[in-house]
Amino acid sequence: FADKEEIKKPKKQCATVLGYPISIFFIVVNEFCERFSYYGMRAVLVLYFKYFLKWDDDFATTIYHTFVALCYLTPILGAIVADSWLGKFKTIVYLSIVYALGQVVMAVSAIHDITDANRDGTPDNMGFHIALSMVGLLLIALGTGGIKPCVAAFGGDQFADDQEKQRSTFFSIFYLSINAGSLLSTIITPMLRAQECGIHSQQKCYPLAFGVPAALMVVALIVFIIGSGMYNKTAPQGNILVKVCKCIGRRYSCQRNMTQWLNPAHLVLQKLLIAQVKMVLKVLFLYIPLPMFWALFDQQGSRWTLQATTMDGNFGALVIQPDQMQTVNPILILILVPIMDSVIYPLISKCKLNFTPLKRMTVGMFFAALAFVAAALVQMQIDKTLPTFPSSTEGQVKFLNVVNRTLDVQAGTNEFTLEPYTANNDYLTFDQTFDLNLGPGISYPISLQDGNRSTRVIIQDGDVPRTLFFNDMKSKPEDGANAIRFFNSYNSTVNITVGKLDYEAIVYNNMSVYANVPQGNAHFKIVNDAGVECIYSQELGFGSSYTLLILPNFTFGEYCHQGIKQVLDIEPNTFHMAWQIPQYFLMTAGEVVFSVTGLEFSYSQAPSNMKSVLQAGWLLTVAVGNIIVLIVAEAAKLPDQWAEYILFASLLVLVCIIFAIMAYFYTYTDPAKIEAEFSRNEPEDKKRKSLEMSRKDSLDKQSASTVASLNS
Repeated sequence: FADKEEIKKPKKQCATVLGYPISIFFIVVNEFCERFSYYGMRAVLVLYFKYFLKWDDDFATTIYHTFVALCYLTPILGAIVADSWLGKFKTIVYLSIVYALGQVVMAVSAIHDITDANRDGTPDNMGFHIALSMVGLLLIALGTGGIKPCVAAFGGDQFADDQEKQRSTFFSIFYLSINAGSLLSTIITPMLRAQECGIHSQQKCYPLAFGVPAALMVVALIVFIIGSGMYNKTAPQGNILVKVCKCIGRRYSCQRNMTQWLNPAHLVLQKLLIAQVKMVLKVLFLYIPLPMFWALFDQQGSRWTLQATTMDGNFGALVIQPDQMQTVNPILILILVPIMDSVIYPLISKCKLNFTPLKRMTVGMFFAALAFVAAALVQMQIDKTLPTFPSSTEGQVKFLNVVNRTLDVQAGTNEFTLEPYTANNDYLTFDQTFDLNLGPGISYPISLQDGNRSTRVIIQDGDVPRTLFFNDMKSKPEDGANAIRFFNSYNSTVNITVGKLDYEAIVYNNMSVYANVPQGNAHFKIVNDAGVECIYSQELGFGSSYTLLILPNFTFGEYCHQGIKQVLDIEPNTFHMAWQIPQYFLMTAGEVVFSVTGLEFSYSQAPSNMKSVLQAGWLLTVAVGNIIVLIVAEAAKLPDQWAEYILFASLLVLVCIIFAIMAYFYTYTDPAKIEAEFSRNEPEDKKRKSLEMSRKDSLDKQSASTVASLNS
């Protein structure tokens, strides 16, 4: 069906290479750079929320999924603007400018030195950075979503009607460029984030991690504009989505029986459009359960990334950052898609099993549910390795003995012995003030801050021991780093550095601040006032916390390490990140079976001129899926993360059953056959209408003649 105003104009002839228009190479490069920009930024986004903006896991997840939902809601707006007003080319250019500006704003928002007046590495005005971040994300959501429905369609417009084979190959290359950009960006940007940068203090380099995607988006825009003179640009001809909505809306303006759904619209619209809308609505009805799949799928970038921060990423020759685990998905896609198409599906066909597209999608949803069951099992194992931190109504304390003799200690009802320069193994938990007894007649009342961890260092003060109070880490160190601090019981001031981190001067009987030291073999440089050095080395894992005690008998020189003793405060991550691979495999298998099949099914069931309507509906299911994450996560408020994973898996299994029932009653249609039937009937309708008009004209003339004779 086509309106009268939608008259096709002959396409401009463009120079070709190997039978392909040169213009498509600019479009493919543009798409690669844009996808690198988007996925690169998104890969580190949830960690930026948690570690830079200091949001907790739940709020970081909420904002992350709100952003993703916006990215999949705005394509509808982009499609309407392109088809009804600006055209695809101008829409892509204008919204790419908005997109690039948003990426630049995000990069600027991550520069901690902008508001770090006291140069301590922490922004003094966090509200400024949050506001910039939100503006940047809104611009990115508008840009990436707005151009999403335009770029692929614009690429298809570059081919002549007799270039079906080349057009098909183009879409394969186009899809490959998307996955290549996604794969490379999720490898590179986490590496950039792991670097340390800054003007006054060195911090994780989020500005670089956001800046490189911003630069790639600028490159994407420039490349696309360079090809401007070679493009075939079609004028906007009205958006079919708007027409569909008008057609459906007319049902409510007509007072007819509900069984005549959409039929009254034939009074003002062509019958073919009505038939096409009915076909679209059948498919859109099937879309209703689909958002639940995306609710689970998109948590790879939020919950699963946060899960990886509590795991061991040491793969021997390779150390994986938590946000780099997302690369498993595009890698597995490149492996599983050809395996499914060339091995699994043909094998099922040979077994004479009726594995229809809707059955495939049901299996894909079930795989995603299994992936979350696997994630829950992994989380249970991680929880066993995590320390128990104090609740909001209790405090925890550890005692470190730096007195050169054994002490019998009684803390409340807890009795234990501390050898010289050792600490008790586990933190003690108290919900009220208790007495600390360090020997006959030596007792101190101790009150702990609720929700806090602390260390009481026992030192010799004249004839009796007393305690010094220091706050400890009350959560796992950020981003898998190791929180290391020093206590100086050596009777001299020392200066300590590790890499670019400076502990500054540590006086006698005092504790340094914590420094986040990355995984690997850390080399601590200890210098006294005379400039004499000691290099102390320690192999660090992920997520540990140590207090390094400089003993009174510490000496500079080759064996200086013997004068330093380790006190473990938080165990390193011991559950390996490789255990996430099964859940990624199940989720990617589900994606290949569900998403690729779903797009193929939608395309086959869509009328020729309404494929964009179903594409918009498909993208809308992704947006709604991310909104479901917000609703479920906020409403459930489960204390354990593994329980939330099981909840999502259970919801998807329930939805999977509902979808299977809906699919059972679905009748497959052939839109091309229906449209062809209408085309055959159209000449007969025109002939009948012509006869009716002739008969009407004849009657009108007879009536006029009669009236004239009567008047005379």
